[in-house]
Amino acid sequence: MNSQDNGTRNRLLAVLFVGVLMGALDIAIVGPALPAIQRHFDVEDRSLAWIYAAYVLCNLVGTPLWARLSDAFGRRSIYILDVLLFALGSAMVALAPSFAVVLFGRAVQGFGSGGIFPVASAVIGDTFPVEKRGSALGLIGAVFGIAFIIGPVIGGVLLLAGWQWLFVINLPIALAIIVAGWRLLPTVRPARQGEFDKAGMVILAILLASLAYGINRMDTTAIGESLKSWQVWPYLVIAIVLLPVFVWVEQHVTGPVLRPGLYRSRQMQLVIVLATSAGLVESGIAFIPQLAVAAFHVAASTASFMLLPLVIGVAIGSPVVGRLLDRYGSRIIVLGGTVLMSAGMLGLALWGAQQVFLFYGSTVLIGFGVASLIGAPLRYIVLGEARPEERASAQGSVNLFIGAGQMVGGAAIGAIAGSLGGGVRGYTMAYLIAGILSLLMVFASLGLKTRVQELQARRHSEEFAGL
Repeated sequence: MNSQDNGTRNRLLAVLFVGVLMGALDIAIVGPALPAIQRHFDVEDRSLAWIYAAYVLCNLVGTPLWARLSDAFGRRSIYILDVLLFALGSAMVALAPSFAVVLFGRAVQGFGSGGIFPVASAVIGDTFPVEKRGSALGLIGAVFGIAFIIGPVIGGVLLLAGWQWLFVINLPIALAIIVAGWRLLPTVRPARQGEFDKAGMVILAILLASLAYGINRMDTTAIGESLKSWQVWPYLVIAIVLLPVFVWVEQHVTGPVLRPGLYRSRQMQLVIVLATSAGLVESGIAFIPQLAVAAFHVAASTASFMLLPLVIGVAIGSPVVGRLLDRYGSRIIVLGGTVLMSAGMLGLALWGAQQVFLFYGSTVLIGFGVASLIGAPLRYIVLGEARPEERASAQGSVNLFIGAGQMVGGAAIGAIAGSLGGGVRGYTMAYLIAGILSLLMVFASLGLKTRVQELQARRHSEEFAGL
């Protein structure tokens, strides 16, 4: 492997990194602009919340579509189209004459960004040798911690020139990604291609949109009453009814969105369990500032900054975890991550509300736990299990399972805390349950393949692909 190949891969990784960072920043950067946007369009708080909800909902729907299209039509065209749509949505928000157009632009942004991360992960699988995949995935995984750290700062600076500049800034960045991506991204299409599964894609989109909308409309402080609301239960019923329909369709088409056979292996079944559980537990991070307010009587703005050690743990831990993956394989890393997550959540529940240093120590453990689960390791496992022609779809499914876990977990933790009156007692009980779930993840991770088994499976896969 010569230095020219390494240089090309490094430039390609930079393009992927900036693309994922752009999408991640757009969630973190918007916070400082919300008051200005609210004043500009004179909207109420509940309507303002849709600036986040529209982005997240359409991101979730866009993920499986773009991932599948990437597998069918090649990485370069779909990655560039995703970035282009993201830029288009950014321009719509910046130039919006009304709040409705802002929400539509956010939806377009979210829809486009849905494909950026899974396609980037698939490109790493296509172009990086096995012994370097973990490091590359770890660097991409660090993006979310970095975005959380620098996003509010960049947002605050750009806000001085007007809230529109938070979205205008995306345009030159997107242009640079498109130009560089056109030169560097691989253009080869997988040899095996089935008919595109339109019916499955439509069913999955409706299922995900219904689930996301129903959960988003729930009041977690009154979960029982919420479930009776016409704004909630019909959408959850639609999602539940469509799930077996989607599975049946995928079993009877030639080019499924998610190939059922991929999920028959124990390794992939464990990925589903770990991804969904990690999403459930990770959703508790959003409530940590509320625990800090109740336990230490600090202002809400101060409590948000108290998450900084956790985020730094994610940003530092992700690239370190990536390098360790290349050396030791996924099993030991995921096992360590679940242990750290368990220790952090149980620490918050048992001691975190008593002393500030115990609070910070617990959040750091959670940060490294997140880096050891949601960053690179699960995606690393999937790259080893999926065929080349379904790598992006498989990566997209990891996003879906994590996202589903986050949505359900956010509602569940809010409901647990609310049922006990909120405050320290409510949130510590929620984190105690999250810690117990994390302990169950420890036992699940023991079933993953060892390093030796992973290498044997990959050699077999490469030999099969060469036939």
